[in-house]
Amino acid sequence: MPLESGIFLFSFGHLLADVFFFASLSAIQASNPPMAALTRLLKPSPSSSISFLFKSSFSTTTAVVSDIGSNFSEPKPPRNYQWVFFGCPGVGKGTYASRLSNLLGVPHIATGDLVREELSSSGPLSRQLAEIVNQGKLVSDEIIFNLLSKRLEAGESKGESGFILDGFPRTIRQAEILDEVTEVDLVVTLKLREDVLVEKCLGRRICSQCGKGFNVASINAKAENGRPEMSMAPLLPPPHCNSKLITRADDTEQVVKERLRVYNEKSQPVEDFYKAQGKLMEFDLPGGIPESWPKLLEALNLDDSEVKRSAVA
Repeated sequence: MPLESGIFLFSFGHLLADVFFFASLSAIQASNPPMAALTRLLKPSPSSSISFLFKSSFSTTTAVVSDIGSNFSEPKPPRNYQWVFFGCPGVGKGTYASRLSNLLGVPHIATGDLVREELSSSGPLSRQLAEIVNQGKLVSDEIIFNLLSKRLEAGESKGESGFILDGFPRTIRQAEILDEVTEVDLVVTLKLREDVLVEKCLGRRICSQCGKGFNVASINAKAENGRPEMSMAPLLPPPHCNSKLITRADDTEQVVKERLRVYNEKSQPVEDFYKAQGKLMEFDLPGGIPESWPKLLEALNLDDSEVKRSAVA
């Protein structure tokens, strides 16, 4: 059906699935690298009418109306927040992303959770994922985007729109692919001084019975080298969890510092990628959640009460 004669609807989830179907076919051809094939597939010429569709942001459904001369004017749809959250291990990006997800009414999606959910299911990828994880290999981009596609499709069927991606994309290639299929509005990188990060990670505890996470560290970092002093109260467990607390085997000072080194090395190119697009916002956490949450909302030009009122309306 020609674009001028009607309305085209498409979903982000289906678009992702189509992208990786054709990308997989292209990968088989040795003379055509996957990224080149994706570029040809997703970047039609500017004069092509379909190029407008690929530039549209993700929403439950997107309607393109050709009759621009009509006097009928529809109200603007609700704001879709399409954000990415970065941060070192232990910085608390999952906590802040989850809070913003609840505040803004958009899904909080962490690819690590998607992998764990698939592993615990009897889905088609569960066996393949189990083999990859057991061998200590990295999960491929194709599998990650397959899981992300499924999650977005499931959310779309429930009326979700927008997203907050937690710790993804992790590589330039993932960022490039994501850029081709949707519009990322903002990338927030949470920063925390390393000595505090290490102490915070070493204080992490998990209840072996309920699975909830806590932190027994009481942090009081002195001002030094131009950095302000910082304090964080512990997040203590309820009495019935006290005797069941365990420490992650990899939460040792040596391992934590190595994780931070690797993260900084790997994340910098991705941050630079989004900084070049003018989408990167670095936010230095001034303390724990009570001190940092209001400051983060201020930096994002959000007001807790106003957002909630608009969501109800």
